Amino acid sequence: MRSIKIAGLLLFLTIVLMVYTPPAKAEWPWGSASEPFPWLNYLKSLPHSEGVTLYVLTRHEQTIQSAARVAFLNSPVAKALGISDVVFLYVGSAQWPQYIQSGEIDVAWGGGPTLFNWLDQQGLLQPLDNKTHPEFNAVLYELSKIPPTYAGAQSYLVGSDGFVHWIGASLSSFGITINKKVLAQYNAPAPQVWSDLGDPVYAKYLPAKPLIGTADPTASTSNTRMFEIILQVYGWEKGWRALTTMSGNAIIYGGSSDVRDAVIRGDIAAGTTIDFYGYTAMQQNPDCQYIIPPNQSIVNYDPIAIVKNAPHMVQAAAFVAWVLSEYGGQQVWLDPNINRLPANPRVFDTPQGAQRPDLKKAYEAAAQAGSIEFNETLSSMWVYSVIYYFKATLVNAHDQLQSTWAAIAQAYLNGKITKDQFNKLVDDLVSFFPFKDPLTGQYTTFTLDYALKINGYLANNTQVYQTLMSEWTSGATTKYQWVYQELQAILAGQTPPPPPWSGITTQTTTATTTTTTEATTYTTTTQIATTTTTTTTTTAPPATTPAQAPQSNVATVVSIAVVALLVILLVVYFMRRK
Repeated sequence: MRSIKIAGLLLFLTIVLMVYTPPAKAEWPWGSASEPFPWLNYLKSLPHSEGVTLYVLTRHEQTIQSAARVAFLNSPVAKALGISDVVFLYVGSAQWPQYIQSGEIDVAWGGGPTLFNWLDQQGLLQPLDNKTHPEFNAVLYELSKIPPTYAGAQSYLVGSDGFVHWIGASLSSFGITINKKVLAQYNAPAPQVWSDLGDPVYAKYLPAKPLIGTADPTASTSNTRMFEIILQVYGWEKGWRALTTMSGNAIIYGGSSDVRDAVIRGDIAAGTTIDFYGYTAMQQNPDCQYIIPPNQSIVNYDPIAIVKNAPHMVQAAAFVAWVLSEYGGQQVWLDPNINRLPANPRVFDTPQGAQRPDLKKAYEAAAQAGSIEFNETLSSMWVYSVIYYFKATLVNAHDQLQSTWAAIAQAYLNGKITKDQFNKLVDDLVSFFPFKDPLTGQYTTFTLDYALKINGYLANNTQVYQTLMSEWTSGATTKYQWVYQELQAILAGQTPPPPPWSGITTQTTTATTTTTTEATTYTTTTQIATTTTTTTTTTAPPATTPAQAPQSNVATVVSIAVVALLVILLVVYFMRRK
């Protein structure tokens, strides 16, 4: 009987031994080194230069640059790895490829996923292959702390080679910052959604007192993203209607920080801002409030990446890892003058993070606002067309636009024209006018199809760019003058004049490629892309993400040995009892 029990016990333990798989444990090259920066001594052991100056391309404003530079150079990371300085180069995104190709840039940081996806498509970002470059283990270790997604946004980009190419260093939403005191002063409602910014009520005091503010998209990647969100929320034609009437109400600033500062000062009542500008406004002026348009915004990760052929790979990896660490660059976002949402939520568990419960609340609230499925593929296919058409028709021709819009809105608010007449005039104001296509010599209009067709030329062909900017600026100015004449004829009881382009025949671009957003389905023809996608900001990661450390078999072997030893001891114990 005892032998049967022993045999049964042995059988049970044998089965346990066969099926037991101990939990996999990530093993990094630095072993059990503790935080902060457990990878630092490992990077120090790798071959690297001393007295290094890192060069970082950035779209971050001076406040972030200064705070990050001081914090990094005072950190043990910079000191241990011989980094004597960090130089931030704040240049236009169109110039980034030229700078990277010079071979002097180490890191690209800030500017949004569209910019970084564009750089990656040109092969300008360094894949984080930790076998070829063991220093990249430090970056992948810090990436392992960041949630793979947040509010539908992917926190890193995986290339077709299976390696991570960029990583989100912070989170952003996009919305409207208001000054409640100014709104009350002018008896104006608080805008809640994007189209509200084009309400004629905000035109009551134009041109003397614009109540709305926005930024020139050629000088603001964050406002570019907001304008694209508007186009994807409302669709192409209604989106441009919202952008045109908003611009008619607005003073258009030379940069996004100028919009924020104008709201804080009370120069305007509401402005389009990225979230951390809104939070900064709330810190500096209690009358300010940041509003995320419900179900009309997105959450983005703002990327950081090591660039291709960076001259100081070890130090570049150390800088990126430091930026992602809760003990390093993630604390920069906590600065009351910066107020960005961190990519690594562990920063809120640090003593510094515990002092910002307001920012933690904002971090949690960003996921609850309701994000659209922003189509990054579509964005990359139209972004230059959107930027430059906006620049030509709404910035360059802004004086004529605003004077015409103000006259229409005030005539309506004062009861001098009917609602139908108002709607007809606005339809004409926001309409797409004919212009000559420099590629074909034929007249066309700014349809979505045409925007996709011309996008690449605007980015790479100076002659096409200059021709279209001239055509669009003069065409928009002529259109606004005509609509003003229409209004004057209506007020005088006369027949409105026909549009100046009457009789012009336009060509139509056909379509075969389908891209989809949550709000609108676009069917278009283009040579740029032939895929269908409802998107996140990145390519989906492989089943086993590169963010994980290489797995070690040592733990498995030790666990099996322990179980085997237990089996032997139990057998000996029962045999002795026998």
